[in-house]
Amino acid sequence: MDHDVIVVGTRAGGAATAMLLARAGLRVLAVDRARFPSDTLSTHQVQVPGIARLRRWGVLDRIAAVTPAVPTVRVDAGRAVLQGRYPAVDGVDALYGPRRTLLDAALVDAARAAGAEVREGFAVEELTRDAEGRITGIRGRERGEGRGRGPSAAPVAATAHLVIGADGKRSTVAAAVGARAYHVRPPSTFACYTYWSGVDLPVGSIYVRPGLTAPAFPTNDGLVMVALFAPLAEFDRFRADPAAGYLAALDRCGDLGERVRSGKRAEPFRLAPDVPNGFRAAHGQGWALVGDAGVVMDPVAGQGISNAFRDAELLAAAIVRGLGSCGLDDALAGYQRERDAAAYPIYAMTRSLATLRVSLAQRLLLAAIADQPAETTRFLGVLAGALRYDNYLRPANVLGLVGAGFTRRLRRPVPAADAAG
Repeated sequence: MDHDVIVVGTRAGGAATAMLLARAGLRVLAVDRARFPSDTLSTHQVQVPGIARLRRWGVLDRIAAVTPAVPTVRVDAGRAVLQGRYPAVDGVDALYGPRRTLLDAALVDAARAAGAEVREGFAVEELTRDAEGRITGIRGRERGEGRGRGPSAAPVAATAHLVIGADGKRSTVAAAVGARAYHVRPPSTFACYTYWSGVDLPVGSIYVRPGLTAPAFPTNDGLVMVALFAPLAEFDRFRADPAAGYLAALDRCGDLGERVRSGKRAEPFRLAPDVPNGFRAAHGQGWALVGDAGVVMDPVAGQGISNAFRDAELLAAAIVRGLGSCGLDDALAGYQRERDAAAYPIYAMTRSLATLRVSLAQRLLLAAIADQPAETTRFLGVLAGALRYDNYLRPANVLGLVGAGFTRRLRRPVPAADAAG
C-alpha cells in the first residue's frame, strides 16, 4: 500500500483527522478539490468543546490572534431573556467564530506540519476495490488552476489500508460505498447570513422568535456574522428579495435590525436551503466516514464544526488501535458506537431547535433561570454541547427548576411603595 490512510476532503473534519493520524506516525494522504484558503457555507461557531480541542492540538493561537473570544452570550426569546458565561471545558470557557478561510487553512497547515501529504485541487473520480470488494484506494486527478476549470492532469491512483470520506453532506465516498442512512429527517429550515463591519456587538447573541432564530457573533478581521434561520416553506418568497427579507426578520429581534443598519454590509448574502439531517454508517470494508459525511444536522444549533472535531479524535484513535493490535474492522465498529452515542443527544437538541418554536415549558425554564448565574451557565453548556441535552431537559429537572424559580419570586419582598398601595 502507498499509504496507511487516504482522507478525501480536508476541511474541518478531514484536516483534523489527517493531522491526528500523521502525528501518530501513520502515512497519510489527504486530498481536496479546493485550494486553501477558500470559503464554504458555515455557521462559523466553534463551540467550547471544539475550541478546547483546537487548543489541545496547538491550532487555537492562530485562530485567536485575529478572532475575538466570546465567553458571554445573550439568549433573547422575547419575554424571556438570559445572559451568562459558558462553562469551562478543559480550561476553555469561550467559543470563537472564525471564517472558514482561516479555520480550514490553519488545520490543513497543521496536517502538513504533522507529516501528512496534502494535495489541494485534487478531484477524486472513483474508489478502487480488490477482488472481494474491499476499498483499496482512490483514482483521480489534479484540477486546473482557476475557477470553473476542469481536470487537466493525467489520472493518478493511490492505495491505502483505509479510505476516509470527509467530503461533506453530499459525500462522494459515502455514495460510492452505499453507506446506510438512518435517523434521517427532512430539511425544515433555510439559512441566510452575511458579514457586517462597524456593528457594536458587546456579547454573542441568539434571538429566538416564532418561526425565526437569529444568531449574531463576531468573526475575524473586525466583522460580525449575523445569520437567520427560518422555515424552509418560506424560502422561495425570501430569495426573491433576500435583503428585504433579512432586515425585516432582524427587525423582529429587539434592536438587532437597528444595529446592523448602523454598520456596513461587507459581503453578499449567503443562502443555504439544503440542510439535511441524518446519520450514515460510519465504516465498512476499507472505508470510514467523518464530519458531515457521517453525521449531518441542521446548522441552527451551530454544532457541525465541533461535532467534526470530536469525531476526528474518535476516528483517529480507533484507526491507531486497529492498525496496531485489535484489528481495523473491530476498531471502526467501536468508533461508530462511540460516535452515535455522543452525537445523538446533540442531534435531538438540534431537531428541537430546528422547529423554530419556543414552547411554554421552555419559556418558563428560561424565566426561571435568568436570574441564576450558575444555572444559566449550565443551560449555555447544553447549547454548546458540553452538557447532555437529554439529561438537562428531563421532566424532573425542568419541573424542579421552574418550581424553584416560582418559589423565589413568591419569597421576594414586596417594595414598600407597592405594599402601601
